[in-house]
Amino acid sequence: MTAFCTIMDGPVAERPLSICLLGYRSHPYCGGQGVYLHYLSKALVEAGHRVDVISGQPYPELDPRVRLIKLPGLNLFAHKNPMAALRWRHLLHWSDFVEWLSKLTGGFAEPYAFGRRVVKYLRTEGGRYDIVHDNQSLCYALLDIQKSCLPVVATIHHPITRDRQLAIDAAPSWGYRLLVRRWYQFLTMQKRVVKKLPHIVTVSMQSYRDSIEQFALKPEQLELVYNGIDTEVFRPLPQQKRNPLRIMTTASADQPLKGLRFLLRAMASLRGRFPQLELLVIGKLTSDGATEKLLHELQLKDAVQFVSGISNGKLVEHYASAGVVVCPSLYEGFGLPAGEAMACGVPVISSDGGALPEVVGDAGVIVPAGDSRALAQALETVLEDDVLRETLGQKGRARILKQFSWARAAGHLVGYYRRIIDASVGQEKESTTKNTSADSAYTISQLEQTAAGSKVASDAEAA
Repeated sequence: MTAFCTIMDGPVAERPLSICLLGYRSHPYCGGQGVYLHYLSKALVEAGHRVDVISGQPYPELDPRVRLIKLPGLNLFAHKNPMAALRWRHLLHWSDFVEWLSKLTGGFAEPYAFGRRVVKYLRTEGGRYDIVHDNQSLCYALLDIQKSCLPVVATIHHPITRDRQLAIDAAPSWGYRLLVRRWYQFLTMQKRVVKKLPHIVTVSMQSYRDSIEQFALKPEQLELVYNGIDTEVFRPLPQQKRNPLRIMTTASADQPLKGLRFLLRAMASLRGRFPQLELLVIGKLTSDGATEKLLHELQLKDAVQFVSGISNGKLVEHYASAGVVVCPSLYEGFGLPAGEAMACGVPVISSDGGALPEVVGDAGVIVPAGDSRALAQALETVLEDDVLRETLGQKGRARILKQFSWARAAGHLVGYYRRIIDASVGQEKESTTKNTSADSAYTISQLEQTAAGSKVASDAEAA
């Protein structure tokens, strides 16, 4: 195994660190992982450290002080015709070919292929980093990097086994269930890799417990570091006119995990009492998908609007215009949309799915996940009570300011990094010392044998 770095002398103490963050697809509009990379890298730079982000497509939006290293793949999910995306040159690279073939057969090989590209890059550039921090690619390449002298940390936002099971449960046919199982085949890789990683970050207590249960991890492998919320960006806008009958949610329209269907049913049951009720969904509606069919069934097509690909500034404006934000997910490893809404001073109704209660606490209304009736009752209560909405908005903002800060998260992580790096340096030095001792012993043994041989030869000559 080729070493990716040079062993540094002495403890890392208080010197600035050189940190490499990995993200196989990192655009913030692709989900929470892109948001995580954006804000974590920014917070680490502001804490005085040097940060590079290595990413595949679609690329992240980063602070100007963070260096982006692009490792392009085929980006087949943005290609109109994946079959025609392969070029002759791609046949020369296993990473490209396996990514293409997997897409055509219903699989998802981006994390695997990205990892191979990272290893190739680090073979020449690894010496510039103190530590590598993976953002849930959990690819085989991490084990190769770990075998070198580069310490590795990986973040698990939540075990994707949860997503797979919910998708299987919601599948309309056995054929569709087979497709779901094929798509999530990458979990086989992730399960194998995480068991061999001694340093894993989870972002909530729920994720901590689920990682132990779903991946059979040991508690000593895990470090709990809560995500933060950018309270300078996500803030109240008093000048923005609020519509008390506008509900807002963030959801991938046809992803069962996000629980949008339960919110739609709750909203439909309230239209008689609140005829002007409307819903703004931050997400993209799939044409002729399950959500669009449900909208027609519930006669909500004209009352629901979908927007996607917007800036954070526009997102904050939407929060400020909403009367209430609903987070109906069946499961969340953390729940960034809930935290962002609370930071904006908007009242939040949340399910108890996953880690959402850890984020919302007593500053919002919690209902059972997957219960449309309970959600409708909570909405009715909040929509009718101006004082309650104001109180929840204030409590939400105060809770986020007090408990969820990216500076706090970065500080925790840097302390964790330093412990790992110091331990790694100690192990490398111990290994070097043992090897040196073994070499010395071997040399002494050789000298003794040579001396003994010389004596025998001398004695024989004298005889």
